[in-house]
Amino acid sequence: MPTITLPDGESLYYEEHGEGRPLVLVAGLGGVGSYWTPQIEPFSDKFRVIIHDHRGTGQSSRSKITYSVEQMADDTLALMDALGIGEADFMGHSTGASVAQVIATKQPERLGKIILASGWTKADGFFRRCFEVRKTLLLEAGVEAYLKATPLFLNPSWWVRDNIEALERGESGFYSGHHDPDIMASRIDALLAFDMTAHLGEITHDVLVMGVANDHLTPAYFSEALAEAIPNARLSIMADGGHAASQVLPDEFNAIAMEFLTGETA
Repeated sequence: MPTITLPDGESLYYEEHGEGRPLVLVAGLGGVGSYWTPQIEPFSDKFRVIIHDHRGTGQSSRSKITYSVEQMADDTLALMDALGIGEADFMGHSTGASVAQVIATKQPERLGKIILASGWTKADGFFRRCFEVRKTLLLEAGVEAYLKATPLFLNPSWWVRDNIEALERGESGFYSGHHDPDIMASRIDALLAFDMTAHLGEITHDVLVMGVANDHLTPAYFSEALAEAIPNARLSIMADGGHAASQVLPDEFNAIAMEFLTGETA
């Protein structure tokens, strides 16, 4: 099992696929690198693709710490250091898009092109209510109820309809494995505390902001605000796919991302 040891002695599970320019893919709140399964094959044809399980998720250490987006960014940079990667292109989904914002402002030399997929600026009333409801489900109704509700936040209604049997068999994918409610709640708190809006104008990288019109967890207005605040950003809004559009409509998602990164389609 490929792991690296973090400065505090904890471990991160990671995978590498392909060769070429490094492309770091960082997942959202679920935290596991397998979220990117629909992207690994097409992008590893052109890049050295690196994925990892966030600390507290998947096959990485279950650290009992106070989680933050800044800590997640530090862990990602530690992984890049351990793999000898000085600079990489970066694609972050949701929480991963927030990790990208931190690195782009704190250590801009580490990133090349950046894709912010289904990201947000800071918690507003809608965002806060969504995540407070999810946290309440987790802590009061339990992990099973939280996991059962998750596809309703991430996916379009038609996708849930068409995949209900797989969902009911517990095959919803990237939330598999051991779950610690305290860690999961701390990670939700990290998202609610995140706010880099004062620094978005400092990001000088080429940035693609990808939103989805029917994303009802991080609505497209967040993507519009990010693209407006970041000087060299371009905006692409998919019509369908919900928050997990990279999984729901991977061909469309991959084509948009690939064109930005390489000038070619997936």
